[in-house]
Amino acid sequence: MTSRLEQPYITGHTRLTGLIGGNVRESFSPEMHTISFEHSGIDAVYLSLNVLPENLEAAVEGARALGFMGCNVTMPHKTYILPYLDDLSPAAKLMGAVNTVKFTEDGMAIGYNTDGEGFTRNAVENGVELKGKTMTIVGAGGAGSAVLGQCAMDGVATIHVFNIKDEFFDKIATRLDDIAQATGAKIMLHDLADTEELARCVAESDIFLNATKVGALGMEDQCVLPEEMLHEGLVVADTVYNPKTTKLLAMAREHGNKTLSGIGMLLWQGSVAEEIYAGKAMDVEFVENALFS
Repeated sequence: MTSRLEQPYITGHTRLTGLIGGNVRESFSPEMHTISFEHSGIDAVYLSLNVLPENLEAAVEGARALGFMGCNVTMPHKTYILPYLDDLSPAAKLMGAVNTVKFTEDGMAIGYNTDGEGFTRNAVENGVELKGKTMTIVGAGGAGSAVLGQCAMDGVATIHVFNIKDEFFDKIATRLDDIAQATGAKIMLHDLADTEELARCVAESDIFLNATKVGALGMEDQCVLPEEMLHEGLVVADTVYNPKTTKLLAMAREHGNKTLSGIGMLLWQGSVAEEIYAGKAMDVEFVENALFS
């Protein structure tokens, strides 16, 4: 931290926030938000808060009692935290998952989901139109569900979702049906093993998103999409942000496709989260240059 910023100056008014998760030591979030707070003049510190599942309720109540202004939530707690909150935003209710909590002055803990909005804001800022478009997403886990839910709310007309046909497949199908009914979007779930169907859906899509861990550190040589499925006009996006340029994005750029990186999604979801619990949105361009240039 001190390689980029001086140690934050802590006063009697300094507020607390942080990232609650199961393995958060390597997260970019503390450095990202600390740089943002310093730049924006927000008197707060952001911590990595490693919380075991059996301690999650106590962690929420502890943060509430200690006067945290808010916190972010990551795996495996995004769904398990729901019973310990007092209310949910419309997006969090629709997606059944929370990645941001705001603690209000009257002691309420309100859950939000900014993951999907991080994707849509990044898309809009990069000139990608979403309304009325067709999209293919690989991965229906936390990130994929958040993105498809927000995209459906923002007017994406058709969403093809591909996932491994495991024991959760039927449950995913039910959740996607609920999102489709709530938003009016046409959402279809497919077996990821059906490569012919994947090729057909990508061919009719305007946007493709990898919402799996494929391409992340340790899997840098892997890619969820063969190059022959790329076509002119397809926007290719990734939720993976480390490495900054995945094999998928490098392949798409070489092919001439417009790309959206996981870095952009990470930064914009953080900006929306800061606006929720700190009252001021992150200067995304400044933080990106400071942290990822």
